[in-house]
Amino acid sequence: MDPERDDLLDRWTAVRPDLDPSPLATVGRVIVLAQFLERSVDAALARHGLNLGQFDILATIRRSGSPTGLTPKQLLKSVVLSSGGMTSRLDKLEYAGLVKRHDDPDDRRGVLVALTAKGLKKIDAATATRFEEAERSCPELPAEEREQLADLLRAWLRQIDTASLSKCAS
Repeated sequence: MDPERDDLLDRWTAVRPDLDPSPLATVGRVIVLAQFLERSVDAALARHGLNLGQFDILATIRRSGSPTGLTPKQLLKSVVLSSGGMTSRLDKLEYAGLVKRHDDPDDRRGVLVALTAKGLKKIDAATATRFEEAERSCPELPAEEREQLADLLRAWLRQIDTASLSKCAS
């Protein structure tokens, strides 16, 4: 039960009966959850000297399974950043000794970004922490309800992705 937010909706209905505040019941709670989860993830990753943006890049390289690494363009597909933002993050990760850039043997103009031994060790430790944090942050629901929640959120995100794509096309 969330009486504070329910009361907020009732107050909107009282002062603006012409508007339907019911979407705020969902969206407002998702915003609060997102803020909580972001703080929780940042605190967990801070133990490894990483923030979420750095973790995302290292994790993307690690998940790829490629021993030679990924191109910055491939990384951009997994991490929502501008190319300038990606360059800045990669510079910092390289300076920290977590990634290395090297020539792409298949493209003379291209560059690949790979994990260093230090980067591999750090991302493996941070990933275990990240998974533990996600488990702690999940609601205590039966497995079936967790799966249902994941399905509903996936459907919502799919609609957002579709809407974003259609706005870009027009």
